Amino acid sequence: QVQLVESGGGLVQAGGSLRLSCAASGRTFSDYTMGWFRQAPGKEREFVAAISWCGGSTYYAASVKGRFTISRDNAKNTVYLQMNNLKPVDTDVYSCAARNRGDISASPIMYNYWGQGTQVTVSS
Repeated sequence: QVQLVESGGGLVQAGGSLRLSCAASGRTFSDYTMGWFRQAPGKEREFVAAISWCGGSTYYAASVKGRFTISRDNAKNTVYLQMNNLKPVDTDVYSCAARNRGDISASPIMYNYWGQGTQVTVSS
């Protein structure tokens, strides 16, 4: 079992930046592939980015590639999502997720644990 807590969301103007953090507790953090997803009310959960257990591999949704960067610090049990050049369409609740001993995946059903989410709002 692993518990995930996101932070760093907020209100930002278009073109601005935010860094989300996801702190993990419980089992060995380095056992987990980590992902970020986002979801708006009434819409399906959307993949944003994922990172392998050691940080050596990353994968991004086309809509955020070149603007967002996922990283992790296994010593701090934390995964980050640096979001630059934010756009109003990036407004969503962002959640981190953990996949136990699995490859990077963009499918939310492949992840075992989820955080509660943090709201990101981008104004025009």
